Amino acid sequence: MEFNPPLQEAILIKRYKRFLADVETSEGEVFTLHCPNTGSMKNCQTPGSRIWYSTSDNQKRKYPHTWELVESLQRHLVGINTLSANRLVNEALDVELIAELRGYTTVRREVPYGEERSRIDFLLSCESDPRVPDCYVEVKNVSLGMGDGLGLFPDAVTARGQKHLRELMEMKSAGKRAVLLFCVQHSGVDRLQPADSIDPDYGKLLREAEERGVELLAYAATVSPHSIQLDHCVPVQLPDLNQGTSD
Repeated sequence: MEFNPPLQEAILIKRYKRFLADVETSEGEVFTLHCPNTGSMKNCQTPGSRIWYSTSDNQKRKYPHTWELVESLQRHLVGINTLSANRLVNEALDVELIAELRGYTTVRREVPYGEERSRIDFLLSCESDPRVPDCYVEVKNVSLGMGDGLGLFPDAVTARGQKHLRELMEMKSAGKRAVLLFCVQHSGVDRLQPADSIDPDYGKLLREAEERGVELLAYAATVSPHSIQLDHCVPVQLPDLNQGTSD
């Protein structure tokens, strides 16, 4: 995913009302931009951090600038735009970068499914071979880094994420293939764990899903102010709940 035109740099003053943030450019201009992230953005919204933003030419937008990247306190680059995750995965599927998801001939997006009225991010099928079960792929964006290479998901309690796990388990029970794919937009993360202290119910449900055959994959991106691209797999670890995690 190339940034065209190139991203511009600013300093974060503060994030507020979830979807807004005030920033200041090197020329001293202060303005409000759109923050496309519904989570807590833990470790990603420290005042004084360097951020990068894109600018839309849509004249109807109240806030034409969109926050895209932030530099963490450990100087890692983090993609905070959760809308980018599906685009990154779509690009990776197009070039068959994700080894575990190769061989499908049809990719459909935002397909309604499940008893809880969800929409799957990607539905993969192989029309040339009806014996191959459809593959339901749910994508989650990871931006929470804890240091020492550890990334956590989620960064806030996610009832929606819990619903998606239940839906994936139902698809697996129905004979389909079910995949939860974590899109890691954090240059300092080389392994992923559930954030049990943030959302213990999600952590328990994630372990149940894995036990019932839902596949857990995580692919990390190379992040820069010029582009973001998924390019390597990282392990998903499920520590014993009695031992806890590093969050």
